Amino acid sequence: MLLESIEVNNFRNLTGGVTWGNDLNIIGGENGQGKTNWIEAIYLLATSKSYRTQRLQEVISFDQDFTTINGRVAHSSHIYRDLEVAIQANTKTISLNGKREVITNYLGQLHPILFTGEELKTVREGPELRRRFLDRGIVSHQKSYIQTLADYERILKQKNRLLQSVTERGISIQEARVLVEPWNEQLVHLGEIIHRSRCDYANSLEGILKYSFFDKEVITIRYISFLKEKGDIHNYKEVFAERLNSKFQAEIASGYALLGPHRDDLEILFDGRYIRTYGSSGQQRTALISLDLAAIELYHSWHKEYPIFLLDDVDAELDQHRISSLIEYLKGRTQTFMTTSKEDLLQRFASHAAIYNVSRGSAIKIN
Repeated sequence: MLLESIEVNNFRNLTGGVTWGNDLNIIGGENGQGKTNWIEAIYLLATSKSYRTQRLQEVISFDQDFTTINGRVAHSSHIYRDLEVAIQANTKTISLNGKREVITNYLGQLHPILFTGEELKTVREGPELRRRFLDRGIVSHQKSYIQTLADYERILKQKNRLLQSVTERGISIQEARVLVEPWNEQLVHLGEIIHRSRCDYANSLEGILKYSFFDKEVITIRYISFLKEKGDIHNYKEVFAERLNSKFQAEIASGYALLGPHRDDLEILFDGRYIRTYGSSGQQRTALISLDLAAIELYHSWHKEYPIFLLDDVDAELDQHRISSLIEYLKGRTQTFMTTSKEDLLQRFASHAAIYNVSRGSAIKIN
């Protein structure tokens, strides 16, 4: 797939539109001019979400009350799609070929893989971001999975509200069991789907990874269930239900659900050591890039076309040697969008990249 063009209206400080190159696109310019905003606009067009804020109204330009992002996407089968995301206050509208569309049909028209300094938290911090990394990959192959996640979150919130009300309303333990059981049954059903999907995706990534991209260290990953060592995980539903029963009073006491795939993690090891605990900053960057490239190759194996790759402020995260190796690898594979404030990087790759200079939000092609 290729993002042929994008046009924005009232999006942060950006103005106008851009026609992109088919291979490597380098977005340069001084700091504070809007380079990252163009990456964010592409990501939002693709996913209907920002990777920088959960409050979408923050992307609307100052003194404006709406924003729109439009883009044209070409697929390898010579099919074109016109995408639009419109945001006004707390309302978001997504359109495909001029018609309003539901998110499950919209997602996948333009699939991005994102590498930023903020994304490094995936390997550095808690398990939530690693679960999100897996879930994004699964959705790229199985659109219905986004509804599974939404249903699970809805049931989890309902159960938590019920657990919190037990003590407040003086509900007996016997009555509470009766009230909680229907929610537990749904959590077990949805939890098994999530567990199986994440395990399958992690195993597929593991088959591609093997070694880090830049070096010869062995990278291994493994999906770790909250049910680990609690029984035969092949009988997931039975073990999950048994644990819910045994932890019922503990959940009542805490006031929230203690068990479920929202407690799972993705284990990442670098030469047999936990990357989060023992990995250097360089190793953590290498691990994330390696995971991203594995996700790109896995997507291609499924869809027979490549996703787009977004790299923000790449020279702040990777040295020149690693940037050169990465660009060489990506050449001819995936359409790449990369921001930098370093003039020497622009000159170095000018011969085989589309170069854009961003000033006051406007992106001008200079070669």
